[in-house]
Amino acid sequence: MSHRIVAWLLVLGSILAMFSGCVNTTPDFETLKETDAPVTDNPVATESTTASEYSEPTVLPTEPSEDSATEWPLPSDSTEEPTTLPPTESTSTEPPATETTEPTETEPTETVPTETEPPATEPSTEPTDSIGEEYIGSLYTRTELEAMDSKNQGYGPGSARDEKNRPYGAMQLSEKYEKYDAWFIGPDDGNIYLTFDLGWENGGLTNQMLDVMKEKNVKAVFFVLHEYCVANPEIIRRIIDEGHIIGSHAYRHKTLANMSVDKIAEEIWRLHEYMLEEFGYEMTLFRPPSGEFSEQVLAIAQSLGYRTVNWSYAYVDWLADDQPDVQKSFNKLMNAAHSGCIYLLHTVSTTNAALLGDLIDGLRVEGYNFALFTDKVEK
Repeated sequence: MSHRIVAWLLVLGSILAMFSGCVNTTPDFETLKETDAPVTDNPVATESTTASEYSEPTVLPTEPSEDSATEWPLPSDSTEEPTTLPPTESTSTEPPATETTEPTETEPTETVPTETEPPATEPSTEPTDSIGEEYIGSLYTRTELEAMDSKNQGYGPGSARDEKNRPYGAMQLSEKYEKYDAWFIGPDDGNIYLTFDLGWENGGLTNQMLDVMKEKNVKAVFFVLHEYCVANPEIIRRIIDEGHIIGSHAYRHKTLANMSVDKIAEEIWRLHEYMLEEFGYEMTLFRPPSGEFSEQVLAIAQSLGYRTVNWSYAYVDWLADDQPDVQKSFNKLMNAAHSGCIYLLHTVSTTNAALLGDLIDGLRVEGYNFALFTDKVEK
Protein backbone atom coordinates (compact mmCIF):
# COMPACT_ATOMS: atom_id res chain seq x y z
CA MET A 1 0.00 0.00 0.00
CA SER A 2 2.78 2.39 0.85
CA HIS A 3 4.41 1.56 -2.46
CA ARG A 4 1.26 2.58 -4.34
CA ILE A 5 1.02 5.90 -2.51
CA VAL A 6 4.64 6.68 -3.33
CA ALA A 7 4.02 5.85 -7.00
CA TRP A 8 1.00 8.12 -7.22
CA LEU A 9 2.89 10.93 -5.59
CA LEU A 10 5.66 10.56 -8.17
CA VAL A 11 3.16 10.68 -11.03
CA LEU A 12 1.46 13.72 -9.55
CA GLY A 13 4.82 15.44 -9.15
CA SER A 14 5.71 14.76 -12.75
CA ILE A 15 2.41 16.24 -13.94
CA LEU A 16 2.94 19.34 -11.81
CA ALA A 17 6.49 19.68 -13.11
CA MET A 18 5.27 19.46 -16.70
CA PHE A 19 2.55 22.02 -16.12
CA SER A 20 5.02 24.38 -14.46
CA GLY A 21 7.39 24.07 -17.43
CA CYS A 22 4.69 25.00 -19.95
CA VAL A 23 3.76 28.16 -18.07
CA ASN A 24 7.37 29.29 -17.70
CA THR A 25 8.17 28.88 -21.42
CA THR A 26 5.19 30.97 -22.71
CA PRO A 27 6.48 34.41 -24.09
CA ASP A 28 5.39 37.42 -22.11
CA PHE A 29 2.97 39.63 -24.21
CA GLU A 30 4.56 42.86 -22.94
CA THR A 31 7.97 41.61 -24.00
CA LEU A 32 6.59 40.76 -27.44
CA LYS A 33 5.33 44.31 -27.92
CA GLU A 34 8.75 45.74 -27.11
CA THR A 35 10.72 43.53 -29.49
CA ASP A 36 8.49 43.14 -32.56
CA ALA A 37 7.37 46.06 -34.83
CA PRO A 38 3.60 46.28 -35.25
CA VAL A 39 2.49 45.08 -38.68
CA THR A 40 0.11 48.02 -39.08
CA ASP A 41 2.86 50.72 -38.83
CA ASN A 42 4.22 52.51 -41.91
CA PRO A 43 7.17 50.42 -43.20
CA VAL A 44 9.73 53.15 -42.64
CA ALA A 45 13.10 52.61 -41.01
CA THR A 46 13.17 53.40 -37.26
CA GLU A 47 15.98 53.50 -34.69
CA SER A 48 15.66 49.73 -34.17
CA THR A 49 15.69 48.99 -37.91
CA THR A 50 18.97 47.80 -39.38
CA ALA A 51 20.40 48.95 -42.68
CA SER A 52 19.98 45.49 -44.21
CA GLU A 53 16.22 45.60 -43.68
CA TYR A 54 15.78 48.86 -45.74
CA SER A 55 18.64 48.98 -48.16
CA GLU A 56 16.48 50.49 -50.97
CA PRO A 57 14.96 54.03 -50.63
CA THR A 58 11.22 54.28 -50.77
CA VAL A 59 10.06 55.84 -54.10
CA LEU A 60 7.09 58.15 -53.70
CA PRO A 61 4.11 57.74 -56.02
CA THR A 62 3.92 60.04 -59.04
CA GLU A 63 0.16 60.41 -58.89
CA PRO A 64 -2.31 60.72 -55.99
CA SER A 65 -3.76 57.45 -54.71
CA GLU A 66 -6.24 56.42 -52.09
CA ASP A 67 -3.38 55.53 -49.70
CA SER A 68 -1.65 58.86 -50.16
CA ALA A 69 -4.52 61.29 -50.48
CA THR A 70 -3.40 63.35 -47.49
CA GLU A 71 0.15 63.67 -48.87
CA TRP A 72 -0.83 64.48 -52.52
CA PRO A 73 -3.99 66.60 -52.64
CA LEU A 74 -6.27 66.09 -55.59
CA PRO A 75 -6.70 69.05 -57.97
CA SER A 76 -10.10 69.77 -56.46
CA ASP A 77 -8.43 70.38 -53.08
CA SER A 78 -6.25 73.14 -54.52
CA THR A 79 -7.24 76.69 -55.33
CA GLU A 80 -5.34 76.52 -58.66
CA GLU A 81 -5.54 73.83 -61.29
CA PRO A 82 -2.11 72.15 -61.55
CA THR A 83 -0.40 72.30 -64.93
CA THR A 84 2.47 69.94 -64.05
CA LEU A 85 2.70 66.54 -62.39
CA PRO A 86 4.19 66.13 -58.90
CA PRO A 87 7.93 65.27 -58.69
CA THR A 88 8.66 61.70 -59.81
CA GLU A 89 11.95 61.23 -57.96
CA SER A 90 12.93 61.54 -54.29
CA THR A 91 16.05 60.82 -52.27
CA SER A 92 14.15 60.64 -49.00
CA THR A 93 12.75 57.38 -47.51
CA GLU A 94 10.06 59.25 -45.63
CA PRO A 95 6.66 60.07 -47.11
CA PRO A 96 5.74 63.77 -47.33
CA ALA A 97 4.28 65.32 -44.22
CA THR A 98 0.53 65.51 -44.19
CA GLU A 99 0.50 69.29 -43.74
CA THR A 100 2.60 70.06 -46.84
CA THR A 101 1.59 70.18 -50.47
CA GLU A 102 3.55 70.09 -53.69
CA PRO A 103 6.94 71.88 -53.72
CA THR A 104 6.71 75.62 -54.29
CA GLU A 105 8.70 75.53 -57.52
CA THR A 106 6.23 73.15 -59.16
CA GLU A 107 3.09 75.01 -58.17
CA PRO A 108 1.17 76.04 -61.30
CA THR A 109 0.96 79.70 -62.23
CA GLU A 110 -1.60 81.44 -64.38
CA THR A 111 -0.58 81.69 -68.02
CA VAL A 112 -0.50 85.33 -69.06
CA PRO A 113 -1.17 85.89 -72.78
CA THR A 114 1.98 87.12 -74.54
CA GLU A 115 2.06 89.53 -77.42
CA THR A 116 1.96 86.66 -79.84
CA GLU A 117 -1.23 85.26 -78.29
CA PRO A 118 -4.49 87.22 -78.70
CA PRO A 119 -6.79 87.02 -75.67
CA ALA A 120 -9.16 84.07 -75.92
CA THR A 121 -12.22 86.31 -75.48
CA GLU A 122 -11.36 88.53 -78.43
CA PRO A 123 -12.66 87.83 -81.93
CA SER A 124 -10.49 85.95 -84.40
CA THR A 125 -7.85 88.07 -86.10
CA GLU A 126 -6.78 85.69 -88.83
CA PRO A 127 -7.29 86.87 -92.40
CA THR A 128 -8.27 84.29 -95.01
CA ASP A 129 -4.69 83.86 -96.04
CA SER A 130 -3.23 83.06 -92.71
CA ILE A 131 -2.25 85.07 -89.65
CA GLY A 132 -0.40 82.57 -87.49
CA GLU A 133 0.68 80.40 -90.44
CA GLU A 134 3.74 80.70 -92.66
CA TYR A 135 2.52 83.93 -94.26
CA ILE A 136 1.17 87.03 -92.54
CA GLY A 137 -1.37 88.13 -95.12
CA SER A 138 -0.40 87.27 -98.69
CA LEU A 139 2.99 88.85 -99.44
CA TYR A 140 5.48 88.17 -96.67
CA THR A 141 6.38 85.27 -94.43
CA ARG A 142 6.69 85.66 -90.70
CA THR A 143 10.46 85.21 -90.99
CA GLU A 144 10.71 87.98 -93.59
CA LEU A 145 8.63 90.37 -91.50
CA GLU A 146 10.50 89.68 -88.27
CA ALA A 147 13.77 90.43 -90.08
CA MET A 148 12.55 93.89 -91.13
CA ASP A 149 13.35 97.12 -89.30
CA SER A 150 10.86 97.51 -86.43
CA LYS A 151 12.20 100.85 -85.18
CA ASN A 152 9.52 103.49 -84.71
CA GLN A 153 10.16 106.22 -87.28
CA GLY A 154 7.61 108.67 -85.85
CA TYR A 155 6.37 111.00 -88.57
CA GLY A 156 6.37 114.58 -89.77
CA PRO A 157 6.66 115.83 -93.38
CA GLY A 158 9.08 118.59 -92.37
CA SER A 159 8.98 122.29 -93.16
CA ALA A 160 11.56 122.41 -95.99
CA ARG A 161 9.84 122.64 -99.38
CA ASP A 162 10.75 122.62 -103.04
CA GLU A 163 9.87 125.24 -105.65
CA LYS A 164 6.35 123.75 -105.95
CA ASN A 165 5.78 124.01 -102.20
CA ARG A 166 5.99 120.22 -101.84
CA PRO A 167 7.67 119.14 -98.55
CA TYR A 168 10.98 117.34 -99.04
CA GLY A 169 10.46 115.02 -96.07
CA ALA A 170 7.18 113.65 -97.41
CA MET A 171 8.63 113.19 -100.90
CA GLN A 172 11.70 111.36 -99.62
CA LEU A 173 9.64 108.97 -97.48
CA SER A 174 7.26 108.24 -100.37
CA GLU A 175 10.23 107.32 -102.54
CA LYS A 176 11.93 105.28 -99.82
CA TYR A 177 8.87 103.20 -98.93
CA GLU A 178 7.25 103.06 -102.37
CA LYS A 179 7.74 99.29 -102.50
CA TYR A 180 5.33 98.98 -99.54
CA ASP A 181 2.71 101.12 -101.35
CA ALA A 182 3.03 103.83 -98.71
CA TRP A 183 2.04 107.43 -99.48
CA PHE A 184 3.24 110.48 -97.58
CA ILE A 185 2.35 112.86 -100.42
CA GLY A 186 0.26 112.41 -103.54
CA PRO A 187 1.48 112.49 -107.16
CA ASP A 188 2.42 115.85 -108.62
CA ASP A 189 -0.77 116.01 -110.69
CA GLY A 190 -2.58 119.09 -109.38
CA ASN A 191 -4.87 117.14 -107.06
CA ILE A 192 -5.70 117.75 -103.41
CA TYR A 193 -6.64 114.90 -101.05
CA LEU A 194 -8.81 115.66 -98.02
CA THR A 195 -8.47 113.17 -95.17
CA PHE A 196 -10.01 113.18 -91.70
CA ASP A 197 -9.14 111.19 -88.56
CA LEU A 198 -12.14 110.09 -86.49
CA GLY A 199 -11.40 109.09 -82.91
CA TRP A 200 -14.47 110.46 -81.15
CA GLU A 201 -17.46 112.63 -81.94
CA ASN A 202 -17.73 116.24 -80.79
CA GLY A 203 -21.25 117.61 -80.87
CA GLY A 204 -22.18 116.53 -84.39
CA LEU A 205 -19.28 118.31 -86.14
CA THR A 206 -18.66 115.37 -88.46
CA ASN A 207 -22.17 115.66 -89.85
CA GLN A 208 -21.67 119.42 -90.33
CA MET A 209 -18.54 118.76 -92.40
CA LEU A 210 -20.33 116.06 -94.38
CA ASP A 211 -23.05 118.59 -95.16
CA VAL A 212 -20.44 121.04 -96.51
CA MET A 213 -18.75 118.40 -98.67
CA LYS A 214 -22.10 117.23 -100.00
CA GLU A 215 -22.93 120.81 -100.99
CA LYS A 216 -19.50 121.32 -102.59
CA ASN A 217 -19.47 117.88 -104.24
CA VAL A 218 -16.18 116.89 -102.63
CA LYS A 219 -15.23 113.41 -101.44
CA ALA A 220 -12.79 112.62 -98.63
CA VAL A 221 -11.21 109.73 -96.74
CA PHE A 222 -12.22 109.15 -93.11
CA PHE A 223 -9.79 107.07 -91.05
CA VAL A 224 -11.66 105.43 -88.19
CA LEU A 225 -11.01 103.59 -84.95
CA HIS A 226 -13.14 100.66 -83.78
CA GLU A 227 -14.45 102.66 -80.81
CA TYR A 228 -15.75 105.40 -83.09
CA CYS A 229 -17.51 102.92 -85.39
CA VAL A 230 -19.27 101.25 -82.47
CA ALA A 231 -20.43 104.56 -81.00
CA ASN A 232 -21.44 106.22 -84.29
CA PRO A 233 -22.74 103.61 -86.76
CA GLU A 234 -25.15 106.09 -88.39
CA ILE A 235 -22.28 108.43 -89.30
CA ILE A 236 -20.24 105.53 -90.69
CA ARG A 237 -23.21 104.50 -92.80
CA ARG A 238 -23.68 108.07 -94.07
CA ILE A 239 -20.00 108.35 -95.02
CA ILE A 240 -20.26 105.16 -97.06
CA ASP A 241 -23.61 106.02 -98.65
CA GLU A 242 -22.42 109.46 -99.77
CA GLY A 243 -19.44 108.05 -101.66
CA HIS A 244 -16.59 108.85 -99.30
CA ILE A 245 -13.93 106.33 -98.35
CA ILE A 246 -13.57 104.67 -94.95
CA GLY A 247 -9.95 103.94 -94.04
CA SER A 248 -8.48 102.06 -91.10
CA HIS A 249 -6.84 103.96 -88.26
CA ALA A 250 -6.29 100.58 -86.54
CA TYR A 251 -8.46 98.90 -83.93
CA ARG A 252 -7.08 101.09 -81.12
CA HIS A 253 -5.04 104.29 -81.11
CA LYS A 254 -1.79 102.60 -80.07
CA THR A 255 1.73 102.88 -81.47
CA LEU A 256 2.00 99.81 -83.69
CA ALA A 257 5.78 99.98 -84.10
CA ASN A 258 6.12 98.95 -80.43
CA MET A 259 4.23 95.69 -81.01
CA SER A 260 5.09 92.22 -82.27
CA VAL A 261 4.33 91.10 -85.81
CA ASP A 262 1.22 89.23 -84.68
CA LYS A 263 -0.09 92.14 -82.62
CA ILE A 264 0.37 94.61 -85.46
CA ALA A 265 -1.54 92.30 -87.80
CA GLU A 266 -4.23 91.83 -85.16
CA GLU A 267 -4.74 95.58 -84.69
CA ILE A 268 -5.26 96.01 -88.41
CA TRP A 269 -7.28 92.89 -89.12
CA ARG A 270 -9.73 93.09 -86.22
CA LEU A 271 -11.08 96.40 -87.49
CA HIS A 272 -11.09 95.06 -91.04
CA GLU A 273 -13.29 92.13 -89.99
CA TYR A 274 -15.57 94.38 -87.94
CA MET A 275 -16.26 96.68 -90.89
CA LEU A 276 -16.98 93.71 -93.12
CA GLU A 277 -19.36 92.13 -90.63
CA GLU A 278 -21.19 95.27 -89.49
CA PHE A 279 -21.27 97.37 -92.68
CA GLY A 280 -20.33 95.00 -95.49
CA TYR A 281 -17.46 97.38 -96.26
CA GLU A 282 -13.93 96.32 -97.18
CA MET A 283 -11.26 98.88 -96.34
CA THR A 284 -8.07 99.25 -98.41
CA LEU A 285 -6.47 102.41 -96.98
CA PHE A 286 -4.58 102.54 -93.69
CA ARG A 287 -3.18 105.31 -91.53
CA PRO A 288 -1.17 104.22 -88.46
CA PRO A 289 -2.15 105.92 -85.18
CA SER A 290 -0.32 109.25 -84.80
CA GLY A 291 1.28 108.52 -88.17
CA GLU A 292 3.99 106.53 -86.37
CA PHE A 293 5.32 103.61 -88.37
CA SER A 294 8.21 101.27 -89.01
CA GLU A 295 9.24 99.39 -92.13
CA GLN A 296 7.68 96.33 -90.54
CA VAL A 297 4.33 98.08 -89.96
CA LEU A 298 4.17 99.23 -93.60
CA ALA A 299 4.96 95.73 -94.88
CA ILE A 300 2.35 94.05 -92.67
CA ALA A 301 -0.32 96.52 -93.79
CA GLN A 302 0.59 95.92 -97.42
CA SER A 303 0.54 92.16 -96.95
CA LEU A 304 -2.96 92.45 -95.50
CA GLY A 305 -4.15 94.34 -98.57
CA TYR A 306 -3.68 97.96 -97.45
CA ARG A 307 -2.05 101.06 -98.86
CA THR A 308 -0.64 103.22 -96.07
CA VAL A 309 -1.57 106.91 -96.37
CA ASN A 310 0.00 109.49 -94.05
CA TRP A 311 -0.12 113.22 -94.86
CA SER A 312 1.90 116.07 -96.30
CA TYR A 313 0.26 118.81 -94.21
CA ALA A 314 -1.41 118.94 -90.80
CA TYR A 315 -1.75 121.48 -88.03
CA VAL A 316 -2.77 121.40 -84.36
CA ASP A 317 -6.54 121.20 -84.70
CA TRP A 318 -7.37 118.23 -82.46
CA LEU A 319 -7.49 119.99 -79.07
CA ALA A 320 -11.25 120.45 -78.72
CA ASP A 321 -10.90 122.80 -75.73
CA ASP A 322 -8.15 124.90 -77.29
CA GLN A 323 -9.17 125.63 -80.86
CA PRO A 324 -7.04 127.88 -83.09
CA ASP A 325 -8.31 131.07 -84.68
CA VAL A 326 -10.39 130.43 -87.82
CA GLN A 327 -8.79 133.07 -90.04
CA LYS A 328 -5.22 132.18 -89.03
CA SER A 329 -5.95 128.51 -89.59
CA PHE A 330 -7.47 129.21 -93.01
CA ASN A 331 -4.34 131.14 -94.01
CA LYS A 332 -2.07 128.29 -92.84
CA LEU A 333 -4.01 125.72 -94.86
CA MET A 334 -4.04 127.83 -98.01
CA ASN A 335 -0.33 128.71 -97.75
CA ALA A 336 0.56 125.03 -97.33
CA ALA A 337 -1.32 123.92 -100.45
CA HIS A 338 0.68 122.03 -103.09
CA SER A 339 0.12 119.58 -105.89
CA GLY A 340 -0.56 116.17 -104.38
CA CYS A 341 -1.22 117.68 -100.95
CA ILE A 342 -2.69 115.22 -98.46
CA TYR A 343 -4.41 117.32 -95.79
CA LEU A 344 -4.95 115.77 -92.37
CA LEU A 345 -7.88 117.34 -90.50
CA HIS A 346 -9.80 116.27 -87.39
CA THR A 347 -13.58 116.33 -87.17
CA VAL A 348 -13.56 117.30 -83.48
CA SER A 349 -12.43 120.79 -84.53
CA THR A 350 -14.93 123.64 -84.50
CA THR A 351 -12.36 125.64 -86.46
CA ASN A 352 -12.34 123.08 -89.27
CA ALA A 353 -16.13 123.02 -89.37
CA ALA A 354 -16.17 126.80 -89.72
CA LEU A 355 -13.54 127.09 -92.47
CA LEU A 356 -14.05 123.93 -94.55
CA GLY A 357 -16.38 125.47 -97.11
CA ASP A 358 -14.11 128.46 -97.69
CA LEU A 359 -11.06 126.19 -97.91
CA ILE A 360 -12.65 124.09 -100.66
CA ASP A 361 -13.61 127.21 -102.60
CA GLY A 362 -10.18 128.81 -102.12
CA LEU A 363 -8.27 125.76 -103.32
CA ARG A 364 -10.45 125.49 -106.40
CA VAL A 365 -9.76 129.14 -107.20
CA GLU A 366 -6.03 128.30 -107.05
CA GLY A 367 -6.56 125.64 -109.69
CA TYR A 368 -6.57 122.48 -107.58
CA ASN A 369 -8.91 119.54 -107.99
CA PHE A 370 -10.15 117.24 -105.23
CA ALA A 371 -9.45 113.56 -105.70
CA LEU A 372 -9.79 110.25 -103.90
CA PHE A 373 -7.21 107.50 -103.57
CA THR A 374 -7.91 104.55 -105.84
CA ASP A 375 -5.98 101.43 -106.71
CA LYS A 376 -5.58 102.79 -110.26
CA VAL A 377 -3.65 105.92 -109.26
CA GLU A 378 -0.02 105.65 -110.31
CA LYS A 379 2.71 107.58 -108.55
